[in-house]
Amino acid sequence: MWSCWVVLALCCVGLLRADQSLKPQLATLQLATNNPTLTTVALEKPFCMFDSSLYPNKSYAIYLYVMKESASAISSLVTDNSSKPLDSTFQQTSGGQLGPYKAASFNVPNCASPPKLADVGDINKVSDVLKQYLFRVGDDGTCLYDPNFLDVCNPPLEADTTYRFKYVLVDHSEGIMKDQTLWSDPIKTKRAKLPMKIDTWPGRRSGGMIVITSVLSVLMFLLLAGFLASVFSAVVRSEDPSAETKGTSPTVQQSEPRPQLSSE
Repeated sequence: MWSCWVVLALCCVGLLRADQSLKPQLATLQLATNNPTLTTVALEKPFCMFDSSLYPNKSYAIYLYVMKESASAISSLVTDNSSKPLDSTFQQTSGGQLGPYKAASFNVPNCASPPKLADVGDINKVSDVLKQYLFRVGDDGTCLYDPNFLDVCNPPLEADTTYRFKYVLVDHSEGIMKDQTLWSDPIKTKRAKLPMKIDTWPGRRSGGMIVITSVLSVLMFLLLAGFLASVFSAVVRSEDPSAETKGTSPTVQQSEPRPQLSSE
């Protein structure tokens, strides 16, 4: 009998640890091939993560918090002492440097009918699938500068910077947090390339090779222009009638017979 209770307890602990280990993940490459970018990170929405915390006839929302990796661990809390989720903004936290800021609020994804990845091949369905499946952090480039913007601001992230992300389940009726994931693993945005290191040719030519190619192209153009000019000049000379007259007049004059004087 005791052994059954021990097994049951271990199973419950295992499930609890499994729930606590859930964290935001990068979106699959099928839907976000260039991820992260210089200023955005595409995350999978939390499908089936909070099902055990949902109750019928309740209204819930998912909050997404963003924090720089360099922020202090002490300031990583996303609720106050009464379990109310923080409404810290991008500006208030210096873009996540001083602590987490709320970057998004959306409905709980429907675990019973997740989007079908096969629909990505359908042009008419791909946009809807992307909206259901992923959320792109840093996708709003205007909210910081729009005085009339009242929604949650999701401004671009910094390039070459490491961030962490957290999903929080909020009960709208009570206004408190009901569940949350762990902070994600560190995710770093891409680093901007120097202009001379940007690969604009097949085969990854270096900056020096690009300069040499440009010089050779200019020389080739000058040679071609000179050749065309010489050909044009030769054609003009061959078609000039005055030149032909001047060249043939002495010969004509010499070949004309002199008139003979009459003997009379």
